[in-house]
Amino acid sequence: MSERAHRLPEPDKPWLMRTYAGYGTARESNALYRRNLAKGQTGLSVAFDLPTQTGYDPDHELARGEVGKVGVSIAHKGDMHALFEGIPLDRMNTSMTINATAPWLLALYITVAEEQGVDRRVLQGTTQNDILKEFLSRGTYAFPPEPSMRLTADTIAFCVEQVPKWNPINICSYHLQEAGATPVQEIAYSLSNAIAVLDRVRERVAEETFPRVFGRISFFVNAGIRFIEEHAKLRAMAALWREIGRERYGVTEEKYLRFRYGVQVNSLGLTEQQPENNIIRIVLEALAVTLGRNARARAIQLPAWNEALGLPRPWDQQWSLRIQQILAYETDLLEYPDIFEGSRVMDGLVEELIEGARAEMAVVAERGGAVEAVPYMKGRLVESHRERMRRIETGELKVVGLNCFTEAEPSPLQQDQDGGILRVDPQVEREAIEAVRAWRSRRQQDAVERALEALREAALDPSRNTMAPSIEAARVGVTTGEWAQALRDVFGEYRAPTGVADAAAVELELETLASVRERVERVSEALGRRLKMLVGKPGLDGHSNGAEQIAVRARDVGMDVVYEGIRLTPARIAQAAVQEGVHVVGLSILSGSHLELIPEVLRELREAGSDAPVVVGGIIPPDDAERLKELGVARVYTPKDFELTRIMGEIVDLVAEHYGVAAAA
Repeated sequence: MSERAHRLPEPDKPWLMRTYAGYGTARESNALYRRNLAKGQTGLSVAFDLPTQTGYDPDHELARGEVGKVGVSIAHKGDMHALFEGIPLDRMNTSMTINATAPWLLALYITVAEEQGVDRRVLQGTTQNDILKEFLSRGTYAFPPEPSMRLTADTIAFCVEQVPKWNPINICSYHLQEAGATPVQEIAYSLSNAIAVLDRVRERVAEETFPRVFGRISFFVNAGIRFIEEHAKLRAMAALWREIGRERYGVTEEKYLRFRYGVQVNSLGLTEQQPENNIIRIVLEALAVTLGRNARARAIQLPAWNEALGLPRPWDQQWSLRIQQILAYETDLLEYPDIFEGSRVMDGLVEELIEGARAEMAVVAERGGAVEAVPYMKGRLVESHRERMRRIETGELKVVGLNCFTEAEPSPLQQDQDGGILRVDPQVEREAIEAVRAWRSRRQQDAVERALEALREAALDPSRNTMAPSIEAARVGVTTGEWAQALRDVFGEYRAPTGVADAAAVELELETLASVRERVERVSEALGRRLKMLVGKPGLDGHSNGAEQIAVRARDVGMDVVYEGIRLTPARIAQAAVQEGVHVVGLSILSGSHLELIPEVLRELREAGSDAPVVVGGIIPPDDAERLKELGVARVYTPKDFELTRIMGEIVDLVAEHYGVAAAA
């Protein structure tokens, strides 16, 4: 075929292809990375376990059941050496999904690179490092907002001078969509977060350096199933980003004004029912970030088809990598200029999103900016997610296999002995505890103490950058938990707003809601006081969207609700249940640590004198659900249970049966 004017002279190069991977030990993850690279993956995306993300060593009380579950455990530079053994860091592009402890993991990465003989100035990759979205959606924060922002600014200022090819942050709109954000909210809140970060960094760098700072800001976005609207969202973000650079910060050089983003497509819409449908969803969502050349992603990682079931296996991640490769190498996506250029439909949709985002950004600005507006934004996200759940429950928003076309053949993908998911060996945690204790015993303790004291001194002085003492701490063998505790000593602890109290009580258009409210009233009258439910999240799992929706719906049907947010020990949950006199306890775990933590909560409840029935929700395989019921859990709910009002009705009936009162008229 002859060349035509509408083709590019040469096809574009493919985007950077990643899979989000890591589990168990550093050596297991290293083997997985090397296999993935051999399969054609062109960059690494490291998943860290929750203790690493929140700054705890494997032997800490809060780390119980969480070590190696949703990512790899990295407690010190020895683990980091094992993670990248045989992988040339001077030629690798490494993305690390890390936020609260981002300065520390970057310090470990730099230390390992330099001990491999690699100059820090050639390192390429990204630390996620968007702490504000942790308070809004994901929950892996460690310190209060302002000190957290200071650490983020320190990292960015350090990298621009010392690690110039590194992306020291990617502002995350991804997690906002997972928490229920509309496209307008996703644009507005992520750009507001970026402004808050840039304002902090501007105070820490020379004026002539700031345009380079702006140019190093990258984004990590989401792309949902409405892929036309999602593509328009990206074009709108790019236009607003240029506008912010020029008008707010006076950046003029074109190379610094580019909107640079990586993407993982939507996980919120993946279903437990008919999970094979998820592959179709993932492919369509990938089109949103690849079809239009002028808004194409620079790096892509795709979820696996079975993420609503449990942890993906290497084979599942391979399938997601093959989707990217087929799009890049078998289709003609990369051969053409921007196919949406000049489209009246696309231009109109982009303008509509820009207008809405500007209005919402103005509200955030009026409230003092993104840091001060966290409670407002959190409440708005909870409300948006509640509206999404209402539309699914009523059938207004159709999800194939979930609320329509539900008849299906059994999925052969789930017929294997493992049920189609990865199970982490519990021995991993025991070995990690032994290993970190052995590591501490082999260090020069006086050097460790000096390094930690230097870190605390730097943290106390707002004019100093904490990266240099963090790197020195990494060199002498300080652990993740010790680094974080030194900063907690200075910055203090923090509990983020839940958004539940800020979500306005509304009348939901659900036929069954009035019936459940009537039953709540009858049971409350029989009990002698208002039916009260505790919603708790034991362990380090910060994905609180489901727990928040349960808490809000319980309140909507008339229950009193106790919800303190995330990161609770089993003992604290039991103490709250007794002190508050709750009639039922609802626990939410999505990290895979249910078999370790739920039995501990049950034990603590009984020892504290509470016989309240316990219900559990999360990504829980059927065999595990049966095991939990054998241990005393009354009900188990998984992602297939989307009808929240039905769940509330079942909880009312459970309470009535447990306490011997009547729920029916």
